[in-house]
Amino acid sequence: MIGHDHGRPASRQDGAARTMIGHDHAGRGAGATDRRWLLAALAVIAAFMVGEVIAGLLAHSLALLSDAGHLLTDATALLVAVIASRIAERPARGAYTYGFARVDALSGQANGITLVLLAAWFVVEAIRRLINPPDAAGGVIVVVAAIGVGMNILATMLARKADRRSLNVRGAVAHLVNDLWAFVATLVAGIVIMASGWTRADAVASLVVAALMIITGAGLIRDAGRIFLEAAPAGLDPMVIGAQLAAVGGVAQVHDLHVWELAAGETAMSAHVLVDRADDCHVIGDVLRDQLAQDYGIEHVTLQVDHVDHRGSSADEHCADAHGPVHTTTPTTETARSG
Repeated sequence: MIGHDHGRPASRQDGAARTMIGHDHAGRGAGATDRRWLLAALAVIAAFMVGEVIAGLLAHSLALLSDAGHLLTDATALLVAVIASRIAERPARGAYTYGFARVDALSGQANGITLVLLAAWFVVEAIRRLINPPDAAGGVIVVVAAIGVGMNILATMLARKADRRSLNVRGAVAHLVNDLWAFVATLVAGIVIMASGWTRADAVASLVVAALMIITGAGLIRDAGRIFLEAAPAGLDPMVIGAQLAAVGGVAQVHDLHVWELAAGETAMSAHVLVDRADDCHVIGDVLRDQLAQDYGIEHVTLQVDHVDHRGSSADEHCADAHGPVHTTTPTTETARSG
């Protein structure tokens, strides 16, 4: 948004609209490709999960059953990622002026909560089995875990081909990588049982799996929470951004600056910019947008650009309800004369 129209050509606005439409179509094509890779990984996970449940029941192995439970969350994460990807592509309309991009974060948070709750159940059951360990067939555990390592590597390679800027995709890949380590732990437990007969190794491996699930789940909850609380993306400092914008020639002040994530990998920014009276609001606005896109990859930018009034007033006087810090630069000669 520009504070003053100053006869801005309609063709510039039309061009911007065409750019947004083109970007949207490209995103949809990429989304369809992502879904194919995620569905391929889901098929691998689902097939092995069924076999692991059967093997775990036959071998009386909690480690195999907990691995299968973790695979269930992996399969759920992949399925939700596919569904969320499709929903997120729906255009903005009606009351949903930002569209449905945050469905990605919503499903990622739900998946993280499920992981933590499931891990808590595994911890309780593992402790019970540490106290009263059942018989466990080490040979079956070793064979299934070895196959699981290979399966997990294949599924991870497939899922990694999708766009990992999505919180769902990142979560699904993290699940698969954690599962890989979980299978390694289960494999070691099976070898220990075969070599020494110490069946508590199965419960110890289950605790390792549960710990990995908690770490992954907590990370998903934290990342989704940052999006819902509209925090600045990790690695972007609004104070630094504001100072750099204020240092651009012709800019007198920058305030009401907000940087947040519409969804994982999609950053938005808004600010109120005061420009020296000798400079053109539209030109300065375009310069700032170009700088934000080039330096920070922020393309969803809303700027209210106004001239400093004839008194050279500060942000506190110009905008009484300003939020956040005010970024200023040394006034130009023209601005000082205007005061």
